[in-house]
Amino acid sequence: MLPLADRLASAARMARHPAMRATALEAGLGTSYTADTLARIKALYPRNRFVWIMGADNLVQIPRWKDWSSIFNAIPVAVFARPSYSARALSGAAAQRFARRRVPENRARRLARCAPPAWTFIHCRLHDASASAIRAGTAASPEAAFPAET
Repeated sequence: MLPLADRLASAARMARHPAMRATALEAGLGTSYTADTLARIKALYPRNRFVWIMGADNLVQIPRWKDWSSIFNAIPVAVFARPSYSARALSGAAAQRFARRRVPENRARRLARCAPPAWTFIHCRLHDASASAIRAGTAASPEAAFPAET
């Protein structure tokens, strides 16, 4: 992985909405697992609304994560399509377990206001490069593939 400062800078470039902020909060929490990190964040910021953002590739394998269902029960989840993963993600264990709590994509803007468990799947323009290839500099970055709107 790239150093934290580089990953943070990349995330900040991708967070183009004024309500989104890339932070290094997790680095100071002393947690190793997403479920523990989310529990700490919710305790520290009980009045804030958060949405966990991940790719369809992670939705496929999240059942192998520590306390994975507590992630869905802690905060709403937005899952973004990824090449070759979307069909498996939507038919996988996590999607099936929380199928009744899926928020239609056309209501995704309201996801942060939904009581968990709540999740949505976002169909978006796909980028074929893996995160590993982008980090290694062997593929065009997502920033190049999806330039900022003017």
